Amino acid sequence: MILQIHKPTFPLDTFIENLIYYDGLNTSHNLDRFLPDGNTEIIIDLTGNPQYIYDNETLQEIQICRDAWVSGVRTQPITIPSGRGSRMLIVAFKKGKAFPFYSFAMNELTDTVVEADRVFGGNFRDLREQLLATKSIDRMFQRVEVFLLQQAGDAIREETSTRCVDYALLNVTRSPTLRRLDQLSDEIGYSQKHFIQLFREQVGVPPKQYLKIMRFQKVIRAIENNEALQWSQIALESGFYDQAHFINDFKVFSGFTPNEYIKRKTYMLNYIPVD
Repeated sequence: MILQIHKPTFPLDTFIENLIYYDGLNTSHNLDRFLPDGNTEIIIDLTGNPQYIYDNETLQEIQICRDAWVSGVRTQPITIPSGRGSRMLIVAFKKGKAFPFYSFAMNELTDTVVEADRVFGGNFRDLREQLLATKSIDRMFQRVEVFLLQQAGDAIREETSTRCVDYALLNVTRSPTLRRLDQLSDEIGYSQKHFIQLFREQVGVPPKQYLKIMRFQKVIRAIENNEALQWSQIALESGFYDQAHFINDFKVFSGFTPNEYIKRKTYMLNYIPVD
């Protein structure tokens, strides 16, 4: 398998976590349930083979994805191919930082996978053709960076409202145990209604919903790091009011109870084999 991860140069490094290329992934299963992690991606398939999204319960095909697509922030799990035999280049945005590259509010992409051509137009089709004709992976990364810089244009310059949402995101991501979001709006200086609107348009979901996703992710990391699992303690340390709320949210975001998740999980964080 080939796996190469690239850190973009300035100013893209402010908005993009990584560019990821992989080829020849070999898995023993066909499908994964991908759990909400608060992230947004652009996925470029370099094989020409169609990919599918499946119903979480029946595992029947419900959407076909070809060539390249964008995926917004998720509030529920999604069932996708395990990646076996794929060759892909992925743009992984930093949390809440994809908005300069889109011509619409990010909440329009929430829980949605859309063909990249519908979002970026024919220019993205041209980019993919260039990638297919490029043998060097490093050169592929360079071409993607040039495209993203052109796509963002002046929007890549941060405004005051952007910095305010960044401040809120930093607090929610670092401290998912945060109880009162109204304190954040007070610190930022906007009314709570305006703060929620700004956050939703830039990130994709309201701050309360994003906070729940970050609490869930805190639990996922705690499970990975804790051999002696005590659900009541994990729930408390992750910011849940009680164990009942914890179990309910866990099932909403994963489709499994915590104990079912333990039985199914692998070393791949947020990817659960289902078939």
